[in-house]
Amino acid sequence: MPENAKPDERRLLIVIATYNERESLPELVELLLEQLPFSQLLVIDDNSPDGTGEWCRQAAADDERISVTHRSGKLGLGSATILGLKHAQEYSFQWVATLDADLSHDPATLRTMWDSYCDNAPADKSGHAGVVIGSRYVPGGKIVGWPWYRRLSSFLVNWFSQLALGLPSKDNTSAFRIYQVESLHEIDLSSIKSKGYSYLEEILLLLSQHGIKFVEHPIIFRDRELGHSKVDIRELVSSLGQILRLARESRIAGRKTAAGIALLLGTFT
Repeated sequence: MPENAKPDERRLLIVIATYNERESLPELVELLLEQLPFSQLLVIDDNSPDGTGEWCRQAAADDERISVTHRSGKLGLGSATILGLKHAQEYSFQWVATLDADLSHDPATLRTMWDSYCDNAPADKSGHAGVVIGSRYVPGGKIVGWPWYRRLSSFLVNWFSQLALGLPSKDNTSAFRIYQVESLHEIDLSSIKSKGYSYLEEILLLLSQHGIKFVEHPIIFRDRELGHSKVDIRELVSSLGQILRLARESRIAGRKTAAGIALLLGTFT
């Protein structure tokens, strides 16, 4: 990121974690810069064998709003996202957004989220949303193109995270978010231990423990048309286990977790 960037150029950082997204990334970047031309884009690529990293390198050379971090291997979406959030803190951005690289998240909706909750907001967190979540599970939200088992697994994880962790939000597994960087300073990003996609719940849990306000904005989530999904049944099982760990470590467990386990078991009996 240019050290001599003007203050208004640090309003919004958009973080995109990639692994084999060469087919979708050029269109996504074009749409993001069209919708949010004042933003900076940071692509974190995990040494994609399909040439994603090479495309990013050329894109960054052609447009100073784009930068890329190349990592040595497939280190995971969670660690890439945390790296991007830390980057936003280090370079004093006011807001940092995250979204999927496969066009499941609409850049036009990101612009609506920005205009509705972030634009012209002061740098401090008082009275303003610390996190804006692009939510599939509030009125107006919708999922397009998922088979029933993907819908069921997403419902189970979100329901269980609300029950076991006491989170106020309905879509805790959505990676489509805008964070106020000042709110992120309330937590220790380096302390996040979750593996896989449950890092999303852990970030929200830590923020909620510091009284950070959440806002959910309805989105239409469309299943990816290019590339292949990286989510499977093992991820579902892992996520449920990670949520239990978070509940236990945060001392929220007790009766709420016991009730959650009983209800979860009842779902399958």
